[in-house]
Amino acid sequence: MSYYIVLLFGPPGCGKGTQAAGIAARFRIPVVSTGELFRAECKAGTELGRRACSILAQGGLVGDDIVNAMVAGRIFNADCGNGFLMDGYPRTVPQAQFFSSLVDQRGLPDPVIIHLDVPDDALMARLAARRQCPQCKRIYNLRSQPPRREGKCDEDGAGLIMRDDDREGVIRQRLRTYEELTGPILDWYGSSAVHRIDGSLPPEGVAREIEQILLEWAEPRAANGSSSQGGQGPQPTVAAP
Repeated sequence: MSYYIVLLFGPPGCGKGTQAAGIAARFRIPVVSTGELFRAECKAGTELGRRACSILAQGGLVGDDIVNAMVAGRIFNADCGNGFLMDGYPRTVPQAQFFSSLVDQRGLPDPVIIHLDVPDDALMARLAARRQCPQCKRIYNLRSQPPRREGKCDEDGAGLIMRDDDREGVIRQRLRTYEELTGPILDWYGSSAVHRIDGSLPPEGVAREIEQILLEWAEPRAANGSSSQGGQGPQPTVAAP
């Protein structure tokens, strides 16, 4: 089995979470998110966790040094034996540069970089139609995944609400922020390295395109007899910042 490193990018409302879950199941790799890393490190009471929790508690942003160190430790857990998918990382060009060095130093294959492209108007329509149950937190979309009873959660019957971050002004600001953060990262990787997929397709169509990209990426490695163990060999130490 090939060893996959997937960097999945996409604006709010593009369906990234759905596609990440599908990739994880199909290729038997975990989804690694910075939110998960923060929670795990904080719960474990590690030095990195204490530093991150202190910053977050004061409303600050966790610096690249802490995030990079968490990623460097996380990607060699036992569940990453077939690879991993990064969701929400890298978020800055310095993080991308660090991750590239980390991959090279540990003898891992180059990541497959996927960006889900969706026009702003389509994203606005998707997010404006999103509703959430205030009790169980289940998400619905009035256009594509409506509840069985209008305005009511299928699970507990609670009245559905529109989240504050799904209102038009907030959505437009979120999209601008995403472009400002992600544009330079994709530019740093270069257009030839980024697989752009039409995220406005139905979810199953997007999933098929992603699967084809990953299978095609694996074929030359299999033909060349590349190791399926990825970074399971000698691993040069990367010092935590």
